[in-house]
Amino acid sequence: MNEKELVDLWNRNRTQLVVAQFAPTFLLITTAGLVPAIRTAGHFTVWAVIGILLASGILGALVEYSAAHEAQAVAKDLQALDTKSSISKTISKTSQWLHVAKYLTPVIFIGIFVALAIALIF
Repeated sequence: MNEKELVDLWNRNRTQLVVAQFAPTFLLITTAGLVPAIRTAGHFTVWAVIGILLASGILGALVEYSAAHEAQAVAKDLQALDTKSSISKTISKTSQWLHVAKYLTPVIFIGIFVALAIALIF
């Protein structure tokens, strides 16, 4: 692949990473605001909401991890090119920060999920 194709692929992966955060974030925020109403709706509703949060969070984390991992691979390919533009050099330097999306973001989700699950159950 040439440099332009790799930069385009980097941008697609970065966009996918951002979009993958929308649904889990929306669900967590909405659930946090609706804890009293969900608890009032009964145990089946509580467990259904916990299941929805868990499924969405797992899927979101997998997509985020995959997109970040692929973007890091693109950065390695850009780094291996003989000729590099400033943007390629910047991508190569900043790609290490994708470890945040791969590891820290899912840990934060797990913490929020646990807190919401406790709030819903007890």
